[in-house]
Amino acid sequence: MQHEAHAHHHEATAADAWATAVRATLHCLTGCAIGEVLGMVIGTALGWETVPTLILAITLAFFFGYALTLRGVLSAGVGLRAALKVALAADTLSIAVMELVDNGVIVLWPGAMDAELADPMFWWVLAIALAVAFVLTTPVNKWMIGRGKGHAVVHQYH
Repeated sequence: MQHEAHAHHHEATAADAWATAVRATLHCLTGCAIGEVLGMVIGTALGWETVPTLILAITLAFFFGYALTLRGVLSAGVGLRAALKVALAADTLSIAVMELVDNGVIVLWPGAMDAELADPMFWWVLAIALAVAFVLTTPVNKWMIGRGKGHAVVHQYH
């Protein structure tokens, strides 16, 4: 009986860890998607080449990813310096993996970087890239949370 209770607790803990990782990744995806879409839209609208557009999109993805975490931590009454440290610790690896994956998909997808804003390919490839990034970043977040890192650090402020 005691063994069954331990096994059930372990299953619940594992399920909770995955649920927390999914929420953390959705949080990261939101900030990254805002920055990514904005960067791609600006770069494409201005007719920029691939590299400057990607640099802008990645920069904005990090900015908005950190900004969303900062908003929550600051609202918990944490000072700006401490909140910045929390955001950097919580989000850097997650955003980096997400950006590497989603920009990798976009760059490798034939014709995606040449698609204009009015071209459905622009939007479909961007959506697919973000979905693939979500799937591949979730296990990274679960691994970090399981070690008390990443969004596990942020949860103490909620």
